[in-house]
This record gives sequence, C-alpha cells and structure tokens, in this order.
Amino acid sequence: MEFLLPILAYLMGSISSAILIARFFGMSDPRTVGSGNPGATNILRQGNKAAAAATLIGDMAKGILPVVLARLVTDDATTLAMVAAAAFLGHLFPVFFRLKGGKGVATALGVYFGLSVWMGLALVLTWLLSAAIFRYSSLAAILTAAVSPLYAWHFLPGTAFLIMSFLIAVLLVWRHHGNISRLITGREDRIRLSRK
Repeated sequence: MEFLLPILAYLMGSISSAILIARFFGMSDPRTVGSGNPGATNILRQGNKAAAAATLIGDMAKGILPVVLARLVTDDATTLAMVAAAAFLGHLFPVFFRLKGGKGVATALGVYFGLSVWMGLALVLTWLLSAAIFRYSSLAAILTAAVSPLYAWHFLPGTAFLIMSFLIAVLLVWRHHGNISRLITGREDRIRLSRK
C-alpha cells in the first residue's frame, strides 16, 4: 500500500487549480496570458481576486492533502518525503496537462504545512519579511526556498526530509530563472501597495 502513496500524491499534484478555476470563472487559460504560468499570481493578473484566492488555496491543498493522508497510513520518513516530493513534482510536471505546470510555490508551502505546521509558518513569515524588505514577490519566494532546507533540518529531522527539501528548493529557484533574469536587469515588477 505504501508504495502507491507517492503515485497518488503525484496525481493529486497534477491537478491544475489555475486552469480548472479559470474555466469555472470563464477566464482565459492562464497558460495563454500574462506570464503563461498556471498559478495564483497569473490568475490575479486577469483582475479576479476571488479566482486568484481559490487558486492559491487549491494549490496549497494539493500539497497538504497527500501528505496528511499519507501520515494516516505511515510514519516512515522516507515514504512521507517521497509523497511530499511527488505532490510538488506533480504541480511542476502535471501528467494531465502535458507536463507543463506552475512554479510550485504554493504547493511547496502546502507540502511543508502538511509535514510541520511550524515549518509552514516559518516559511510564511520568511516570505512576508522578504517581501516587505525587497518588494519583490519572486525574490521573496527565491529567498524562502533557499532557506527551506535549513528549516527542514530543524523542524523535520531526518536525511530523507533534508534531501527532499534540497530538491524542492533547487527546482523552485530553477522555475524562477526568468524572474532572476528580470531582477538582474531591473525589469521585474515590484509589489505595489494599493492606495484608496
């Protein structure tokens, strides 16, 4: 039974919240507009905050649920780390959408919340602090990904979780290569506080 858990996690991760929610709200396919990334930020670019919030929740849920369900079956660290990695990889390379997925920030966060609420909170606080200081959402995500193995070492003791966290961190940074180029050249959009 345990060997099926990573497969099920990958399939759950492969469900694209952004694409399904865009269809539900009658919006453009996020892969064809804006950044082309099927994620909450690109949904928000179409001006629908409710759809963006639903996408964020959906992407986090498909990280949390496989891990929580796996924890009901086993407490084996290697299996749980594989389940977490599989859910994340499903978002990046979804079998249902020709392996073209999103960047994985929200799903990674969901995975970590499923493994440790304290680590999830530490990651959220790191992102918020980085975003407040630098005013770049992408940079905040990259910095948060970079420190996640350190948090995993503290909150999720065990070699399997450490390896998993390095894998997720490397893939998250890699998926932000376009953002990194724009940050270097000064073309990346900053976070703008709305004024009323």
